[in-house]
Amino acid sequence: MPKAMTIAGMVVAGLIGLAFAADLVLSVPFGGLSRPMGLMMDLGSLVAAGLLGYLSWDAMHEIR
Repeated sequence: MPKAMTIAGMVVAGLIGLAFAADLVLSVPFGGLSRPMGLMMDLGSLVAAGLLGYLSWDAMHEIR
């Protein structure tokens, strides 16, 4: 069960990262919002998704 939760965390991080990267480049899922605040939200969310992905990956390697 713990390994499945870490994999789920990596999947969620990937989906969040993909959604906000697409919004940053194409303004697709969220319409880019208002550009200055939308840019900060996209970058902050990408950093958070990367952090979640790293923490999930690190936790999965500690479970083994």
